[in-house]
Amino acid sequence: MSYCAFANALPDNDDNPNKHYHDCVYGFPVDSDNVLFERLVLEINQAGLSWTLILKKQQAFQTAYSDFDIATVAAYTDADRERLLNDKGIIRNRLKINAAIYNAQQILLLQQQYGSFKNWLDAHHPLELAQWVKLFKRHFKFVGGEIVNEFLMSTGYLAGAHDADCPVYSKILATKPKWAQS
Repeated sequence: MSYCAFANALPDNDDNPNKHYHDCVYGFPVDSDNVLFERLVLEINQAGLSWTLILKKQQAFQTAYSDFDIATVAAYTDADRERLLNDKGIIRNRLKINAAIYNAQQILLLQQQYGSFKNWLDAHHPLELAQWVKLFKRHFKFVGGEIVNEFLMSTGYLAGAHDADCPVYSKILATKPKWAQS
């Protein structure tokens, strides 16, 4: 069953967070660097776990990671790492926490060079997934094929977030995602 079939089968009044994510977030273009960073951190934390769990913990992640303010996370200290490792509301994995901090630092460097994380993504678009993965691995930690693929699909850089017959598909096309411009 595709994600679209699953989400579209959920009742409108269902409290499953996948309904809102599928209908209003997944695949829509993102302009904010902090939101792009949030999406990358969430995708990294999903590795080995269910997306539903990550969506249920999203608010706790936002609080724990200072609303995904890139500069703030990039400046996290060892005390912040310990705080995150002890935060029961998020995924307490040292590698994933360290990756979030390191990746924030890397995004700051990309912002200096390109003006924004989004500009960096735009400057490399379009690429095939394998090329994206190589590029991400050069700059970031804890990024592999699935994480990069989902990050790029979820932010409108790669096609595939929605089935062509999904009602959300035409809404996304109307927003002119990057994949539809190539």
